[in-house]
Amino acid sequence: MKKLKLLILYTFLISSLGYAENLKSKIFIRVNQVGYLPTEQKIAIVFSNKTLEKYKLEIINLENDNKVWKNKKFGKNLGNFGNFENHYLTDFTEFKKSGRYKVKISGTDFESLPFSLGENIYNKYPDFILQYIRQQRCGYNPFLDEVCHQKDGRSMYGPMSDSTYIDVSGGWHDAGDYLRYLLTSGNTVCRLLFTYREIKGEFNDDLDALGHPFPNSMPDILDEAKWGLDWMFKMHPAPDQLFHQVADDRDHIGFKMPYEDSADYGWGPGSYRVVYYANGKPQGLGEYKNTSTGIANLAGRYAAAMAMAYDIWKNDIGDPIYAAKCLKAGKEVYEMGLKQPGCQEGTPCLAPYRYYEKTWADDMEWGAAELYRVTGEQKYIDDAKKFAKMINTISWMGADTARHYEFYPFMNIGHYALFDLVDKSYRDLLINYYKDGIEKVQKRANENPYNIGIPFIWCSNNLAAAFIMQCILYEKMSGDTRYHSLMTAHRDWLLGRNPWGVSQFVGIPESGGNTPQYPHSAIVLETGRQITGGLNDGPVYASIFKSLKGIRLSKEDIYAPFQSDIVVYHDDIWDYSTNEPTLDGTAETLYFLSFFARSKVE
Repeated sequence: MKKLKLLILYTFLISSLGYAENLKSKIFIRVNQVGYLPTEQKIAIVFSNKTLEKYKLEIINLENDNKVWKNKKFGKNLGNFGNFENHYLTDFTEFKKSGRYKVKISGTDFESLPFSLGENIYNKYPDFILQYIRQQRCGYNPFLDEVCHQKDGRSMYGPMSDSTYIDVSGGWHDAGDYLRYLLTSGNTVCRLLFTYREIKGEFNDDLDALGHPFPNSMPDILDEAKWGLDWMFKMHPAPDQLFHQVADDRDHIGFKMPYEDSADYGWGPGSYRVVYYANGKPQGLGEYKNTSTGIANLAGRYAAAMAMAYDIWKNDIGDPIYAAKCLKAGKEVYEMGLKQPGCQEGTPCLAPYRYYEKTWADDMEWGAAELYRVTGEQKYIDDAKKFAKMINTISWMGADTARHYEFYPFMNIGHYALFDLVDKSYRDLLINYYKDGIEKVQKRANENPYNIGIPFIWCSNNLAAAFIMQCILYEKMSGDTRYHSLMTAHRDWLLGRNPWGVSQFVGIPESGGNTPQYPHSAIVLETGRQITGGLNDGPVYASIFKSLKGIRLSKEDIYAPFQSDIVVYHDDIWDYSTNEPTLDGTAETLYFLSFFARSKVE
């Protein structure tokens, strides 16, 4: 195993040195490294510290090295961003022939990384996303073929005595650490079920429920959703009880494999871990406490997930017993949310960092809309409309900054879920709610050459993915496509059209691209295997990076020329702020990648 690790690290080092040599070039071209659908807008960004008006671009066919499009002059100089004075957007939308290409500056060696053009170029990537989510499984993990955390957990803050054992094994690890949150896992289940419902027929059945390579007559996306649903049942052991978090930052004692976890929560190393009850009040067993005010954020998403599961398992899977169990749980937890409005935050212990979620009406809107869809009970539609007006346009969109997960889950699917259940005048209201957020992002995007309007806070990639989703749903609701190029700019940013020229997904594209090689993950370090499909946290303001505790770089930064006082990204295993894949962020991308896989030439 040690020899394997050294070989992999040596391979990464050689690759990094080669890329470092390329950084000595004075002109840089960035593209979406997956590529473009034939009829959509296609824009490369070129930047340098010298003006480039005298140059022209060409497109090279990688199959035969022929020029297939040439003599395109640069557009307007959009000026400074970061460390580079001159930025140009080059539009090659008119080129529509399927194939594998690179963009090159005529008469020079300056060229982009490869990209594809074709109707089916996104088709494989929804399954890549599921690979990462499956790799995050707690309990039996098919990626590792190991079992972990079987003693979870012992209760705190619940109606039972503290340290009472409750079985909450299963679910998913949250990120590179081994905490588990209903806050993020419940949203992950919602994204899986929503994507399946919206884009049926796009998902394979290659694996069984345990992730083994045996089809089981259920799409793999639903196998994964059910893994999360079954854990959510455990977190709701009685009609009026809900737990929300397993473990805390005592987990953060260094990299370790999940099945060799030696963290000590007071019951001995590697023994029981704490499970926190959702009491809607401030919690924290160590130096730091949260400022929770209720549980409606968790309850609304829980209800939405269970209502969607009821519909799918009853009508698509043909399992009325499991469906009924889901609906019962969803109704129960929704009622708990009504009684305890407010947000249950993540619970810290030894460090100040936590999930600061403060919005909850959006979640209750979504839960109520989905419950109305499957029950037809008037109280749910009345509630959904009430909560829709309460949350209105409240969002991170248009803001310069926000606390970590303050406006979770980053876009409000509740407005879309309610849309087809109400009359035209109310539909127009919901459309305008989405439009308001999009226009605020557009205003910020107009201020930089990348046309990116997200604030570079921790987990900025989650914001970009959520914004893409809001744009797509807005188009479906309104038929208005005026923001489509703004949406694809954020998609292309995630897939490599950014200052560093790095796709923000581990292993996407699977060949020919530049993807994270050192994600913040013990599994990568210890096994040498990549966690394909994971979306990293993403670039952050330099001021945020400099302020975080315990953060450092383990090697020379090959992207140093592209770091700035504005924003930084490091492909470094110790940078947990920009280079750590997350469960919910990755799930957030499943819908838009599936949408582009299905869209083809639409």
